[in-house]
Amino acid sequence: MTGRAIISGGSIGGLFAACALLRAGWQVDVYERTGVELAGRGAGIVTHEPLISGLEAVGANTKDLGVQVNERVAYDSAGDRVRTLEYPQVVTSWDRMHRVLREIIPEGHYHLGRAIVGYQEAVDGVTAIFEDGRTEQADLLIGADGFRSAIRAQMLPEVKPDYAGYVVWRALAKEADLSEEVHRQVFDTFGFFIPNGTQIIGYPIAGPDNDLRPGHLRYNFVWYARVLQGDLDDMLTDASGQRHEISIPPPLVRKDVLQRMEQDAATRLPTPFVEILKVSERPFFTPIYDHHSPVMGQGHVALAGDAACVARPHVGMGVTKAALDALALARHLEHGAIPEALTAYSDERVAASLIAYERSQRLGGLIFDGPEGENADGCSHPDIETVMRDTAVVI
Repeated sequence: MTGRAIISGGSIGGLFAACALLRAGWQVDVYERTGVELAGRGAGIVTHEPLISGLEAVGANTKDLGVQVNERVAYDSAGDRVRTLEYPQVVTSWDRMHRVLREIIPEGHYHLGRAIVGYQEAVDGVTAIFEDGRTEQADLLIGADGFRSAIRAQMLPEVKPDYAGYVVWRALAKEADLSEEVHRQVFDTFGFFIPNGTQIIGYPIAGPDNDLRPGHLRYNFVWYARVLQGDLDDMLTDASGQRHEISIPPPLVRKDVLQRMEQDAATRLPTPFVEILKVSERPFFTPIYDHHSPVMGQGHVALAGDAACVARPHVGMGVTKAALDALALARHLEHGAIPEALTAYSDERVAASLIAYERSQRLGGLIFDGPEGENADGCSHPDIETVMRDTAVVI
């Protein structure tokens, strides 16, 4: 079956859904709430074989997708190797992934500055309701509008993101800005620092505009740190006193919040990662939330990507999960009426996303198992091999 589909959300999940449906012969329109082209979000992305296959299935260009890393290495507080695991993998950037999918959308079918805030269903279709009061009719509405999804909020008002008790700090450093010693120690690996109570992950990604030339790459810095709810409230408050809900735009993070983070890093992190942080562009943080929807499709409305399920980033499955959602949705829609197709889609993808959701919680829990402050040098975490083996690995 084919028809007209409206997709709420123009990030990677929405683009995957659009590309899969376009490939299947649907007329598709993507509506993104922001008024400018999305860029620079999420920094590094770890790829998996199903993601590469998904890109190829929707006709995306996978040439020069990212940087090849061959080793996973755990470092101690001095920056010396503690464990090494051979694990070839391509790591890419959010920008690159978004661009290869965005190129597939026909001119005039990707709409910026158009926020969908709700919908009305009928027996034979669905009407999308926009923030400005306008409406659009379609055979199918897909909520790919992220973990704060307005579509999910209407479909499943009881499903809300839960704060996990910690945040992730992210930063990007230019390869050329790193000292020779730090470059030699950590740059070419998928690196870990795994003491009790915190965790570092880092790896190289392409430079701006997917620049893959040696010396022009960037280093993707990821740091998980426990933050109590009261402290999070303070971190989410900008210099004007406004408390932002869920997350805060990176430019609005107060200077004193950044200074406290840098002081904490200087006392807790290995020297190479402290240097990486110092030469990085302005770091930003994101509170870790997760949620899992028990239904991903009913009637003429479907959920996909982070709108349906957010697994904590330890599994590195966000983009791959969105790709698999999109391919499954298009496949089920090939046969029979839309409501029946969405029921079959939901049955398949709810079960699959639950696996990623639960595994990400287990990996997150390993960061904070045991008394904080023990194993300060990162050498003796009891689950160090599990963390190295299972982080950002397809399941």
